[in-house]
Amino acid sequence: MKSNYNSIKFKQWLDKLQQESWQLELLISGFAIFGLANVFEPLRNKITEANAMESPYEILYGLVYSYSAILAINLVVHVIFRGLWIGSVGLRYVSGDIDYEKLNYTDKFTKYLKKKVGPFDKYISNLEDLCSIVFAMSFIVLFYFLAFFICSTLPILILKQLQGTEILPKLLFKIISGFVLLVFYVSALLFFIDFLTQGYLKKKKWISKIYFPIYVFFSTITLSFLYRALIYNFLDNKFGKRVLLLLMPIYIVVGVLSSFKNTSSNYLLDDSFSSANYIEKSNYLNTIDEKSFVKDIAIQHKVITDSYLKVFIVYKSEIEDIITQKNASLKPKKDSRGYKQTVFTASRRDLKKLDRADSLYRPYLKTFNKIYSLKIDSIEIPSDFIISKVNKQLGFETILPLKSIPEGKHLLKVSRINYTEKDKKEITEKVIDIPFWYYKD
Repeated sequence: MKSNYNSIKFKQWLDKLQQESWQLELLISGFAIFGLANVFEPLRNKITEANAMESPYEILYGLVYSYSAILAINLVVHVIFRGLWIGSVGLRYVSGDIDYEKLNYTDKFTKYLKKKVGPFDKYISNLEDLCSIVFAMSFIVLFYFLAFFICSTLPILILKQLQGTEILPKLLFKIISGFVLLVFYVSALLFFIDFLTQGYLKKKKWISKIYFPIYVFFSTITLSFLYRALIYNFLDNKFGKRVLLLLMPIYIVVGVLSSFKNTSSNYLLDDSFSSANYIEKSNYLNTIDEKSFVKDIAIQHKVITDSYLKVFIVYKSEIEDIITQKNASLKPKKDSRGYKQTVFTASRRDLKKLDRADSLYRPYLKTFNKIYSLKIDSIEIPSDFIISKVNKQLGFETILPLKSIPEGKHLLKVSRINYTEKDKKEITEKVIDIPFWYYKD
């Protein structure tokens, strides 16, 4: 049955509910904080995995992680202030209002405190308002993040999907897509300016006429119908307006403060890259588990007791770009890389396609082996890479013999052929140096 929001009963029910809402606020905050405390580590793992897999979901996971952190901070602040409010209400029951005369201060201090502190009930009322605003604002931030994500990624995702359809010539498609992106992001900037200025563009008569279709469009794609009433309820309240104005600077300050890092040495860095003098954990397969991934290239262990060296190179899209430049016959007519819908795609495997793919592996791998060069110290070792997987990571694997290598410390040097951006000139570039120790078992 639909509620009649104009009825007296409904308004009385709301009045009664808002008086008791602090209990629901504390209950929701407690459960939410408990849930958020258990979500940060899985999200960090997902971000690491998405980064390792070159997945576009890395941005989404990053946004969810940022929002979760902000929501947790807001809810903790809400619980602290709500606890202070409960303590104040309890103290009022015991002590009543503030009796400034009993304090026996001078007239100057008594007048000042009466003006600045005021009645104790006013303090409790201000705390109540603050708690309610902080609690409501915690969830409004979710929709702000959603709106930001939609505005920043939606046009790019649409254009990427259209890019492979070849509905227009490439040059014309680039011109049109560039124009569309320019118009979209200029409009998005106006929408953001209006948000920061709390509706300045809506107040000017001639600007509002131009801005109105932009506002309607972005209000629709950002799903503002879910939270628009809350925002305008904030803006028509002086206290809520102040909190909203302080929100962005507070988040910026928190973000800057959280970025501080202690550096303990002028020479030894915690986040250096693998070299002859630095061991990077992700370059050794024995350190890789379900929560960690190979960054670029890895060997089985930093202390090798086997008579061979296993080398694993992670597949990245840039590798395939180099392969198709080296061997033009492998360049496809249509680039099918990227995320595709599979809802209407048959799940049955096409054996002919699999046979064709297997036949393409040979020239693909042959070209790959020409591109990459492996050396142990100064000795070049011939390699024969095949396709392999480590955990969820697709890549290339080969085995290098170590029987002729003396015991002690050594350096695996990996280099590859690449091409300059301007004139596509072939160059040899260093990829990585991985130190290891070899001792016969």
